[in-house]
Amino acid sequence: MSEPVGGCRRPRTAVSEAEVEAIVRGIAFKTGPPRRLGVEVEWLVHELRDPRLPVTTERLGAAYAALESVPLKSALTVEPGGQLELSSPPAASLTEAVDTVSADLDAVRAVLRADGLALVGLGHEPGDLPRRYLRQPRYDAMETALDRAGPAGRSMMRATASVQVCLDAGHEEPGPLGHVRRWWLAHRLGPVLVAAFANSPLAGGRPTGWRSTRQLRWEEIGADRAGGPPLDTDPAGAWARHVLDAPVMCVRRETGPWEVPAGLTFREWTRSRSPRAPTAEDLDYHLTTLFPPVRPRGHLELRMIDAQPGDDGWIVPLAVTAALFDDPEATETAYRAVKPLAERTGGRPAPHNPLWRDAARLGLTDPELREAAAVCFAAALGALPRLGARTAVTDAVAAYLDRYVSRGRCPADDLLDGPDGTRRPPSGKDIPS
Repeated sequence: MSEPVGGCRRPRTAVSEAEVEAIVRGIAFKTGPPRRLGVEVEWLVHELRDPRLPVTTERLGAAYAALESVPLKSALTVEPGGQLELSSPPAASLTEAVDTVSADLDAVRAVLRADGLALVGLGHEPGDLPRRYLRQPRYDAMETALDRAGPAGRSMMRATASVQVCLDAGHEEPGPLGHVRRWWLAHRLGPVLVAAFANSPLAGGRPTGWRSTRQLRWEEIGADRAGGPPLDTDPAGAWARHVLDAPVMCVRRETGPWEVPAGLTFREWTRSRSPRAPTAEDLDYHLTTLFPPVRPRGHLELRMIDAQPGDDGWIVPLAVTAALFDDPEATETAYRAVKPLAERTGGRPAPHNPLWRDAARLGLTDPELREAAAVCFAAALGALPRLGARTAVTDAVAAYLDRYVSRGRCPADDLLDGPDGTRRPPSGKDIPS
């Protein structure tokens, strides 16, 4: 959602339906040896003195203005509710990605701390829904479009944060590192990552009944906006069809509010050419308004992981995911571990199927997800030294395996447990301090 967007340019040459399909096929999957890795870390921003107090737009604006002069290697953007995101440049190794983002986060935290603010790793704001911070035509149109499906869109825009792992699409040829296998693995491993890293059981000051309320919000938005295509042996073709059949969020204008058509798909837009003919720029923009759990952008963007607790909690899902995709031995192990889970999808695309729903609601209390997670984490732990990971990273993954996965728990369970280890009753005190 946080892609920088400038003003609407004058429409250029119109694109046809066939041209759209060709463009999407050409840009969605850039095949080749998996060599690069990236991560996008989103954070809620809270008051240091009392995280239950809302942060005013004026305080956020002043803090973000101060950050503009901080030299960073990662791109820094702001989400509609004032959440902060750092997007790493493509890295040649896990170690490089960790070092780059860690240094940038240290610099950002120092500036925010001076303003009495802190970055908080939670997948969903546990208190009241924050006010919208960004007032731009893009987000006005997005809010209008998402409101048609109910209140979940506003929560997604303003109250959620994640760890997004970006991976090369893979080889053109078949095999463990082939792009078809990696596309399939991303969708089948996705529920395991949702369950293992669920960290958003609270909203409005009380438990929601879901360990990943953030994932629940994405499901509630609907399959046309936040769903993926059916799994296919031709991922690029399936994605191209999905893009064409997805509803247009808005038609941008040079001045004034952007038009928000109801039920107009991009395919229909290319045929009707109304309210004006779509251009390649419109297609580029349309692609940024689709939010499937696995989004192809020349690489694969895995979007299903909740933001994690602690300053360095994001490193564990990054390391685990990188190991399971880029080490051939770990990839094969993960593939075998998650393959039996496919039956629970009912043949429906992610995340709108029973498997993804159970992952978000139950976490690792689901026996099959727990078993798959244990196998995958063990495989990742064995692969990390082969990928050149530092001891601190492997130790962090081992500690997470012991604390959570081996016990059928996730960070959400810590938020739900009382000081004596018993489950807390719903109350405003459920907001972490």
